Amino acid sequence: MTDSTVLMCQNLAKCYQDGGLSTPVLSDVNLRVNAGERIAIVGSSGSGKSTLLHLLGGLDTPTSGDITIQEQSLHKLSARQLSRLRNRSLGFVYQFHHLLPEFTATENVAMPLVIGGQKPATAKQAAEALLTQVGLDHRLGHKPGELSGGERQRAALARALITRPACLLADEPTGNLDHRTAEGIFELIMSLNTSFKTALVIVTHDQQLAAKMDKTYTLIDGQLSL
Repeated sequence: MTDSTVLMCQNLAKCYQDGGLSTPVLSDVNLRVNAGERIAIVGSSGSGKSTLLHLLGGLDTPTSGDITIQEQSLHKLSARQLSRLRNRSLGFVYQFHHLLPEFTATENVAMPLVIGGQKPATAKQAAEALLTQVGLDHRLGHKPGELSGGERQRAALARALITRPACLLADEPTGNLDHRTAEGIFELIMSLNTSFKTALVIVTHDQQLAAKMDKTYTLIDGQLSL
């Protein structure tokens, strides 16, 4: 692995067991993501794109193969070490924002920093600065239910990037938005990818969006190809 590689998987496979029934989802998947690189993963519904993203993020365990994040092999880490690595090195954005409804935008965005050990006052200041950067300076004290769909996704993006992660994993981040709002969120993701030098792995059905990435991989029959 080179110094610029932030995320890599080798010979990755995932198979789900249900009693005596075995359902293979991924087979011999290999992927390398370098610092600042933008990668799209496309494929039909049910092809295993979200499963792959969850494995890369350490949210699920592969049946076989290895995943390395910043030179650390995930299968060698304890649950606490894995949680710490995810908090520090990865950001996650989903089709649905997953903001906590009882907390304000600022509190939601500050949470990863607080969990990582920063003082609440310092985390709050950083969260407000990043929310301002994504255009939500007028919504700092609003809860998710008081925000529009686009505003919620902007807050979710800020939360994902607040720790300045090495890689952002995005699962259909614009899939729940109207076309105009989706374009705005996508342009924001690209802008932050450039300014933060954060690598981006995005799962999407949108071929136009995928075409703007550095590389586009297709997942077919459980295998990944350029």
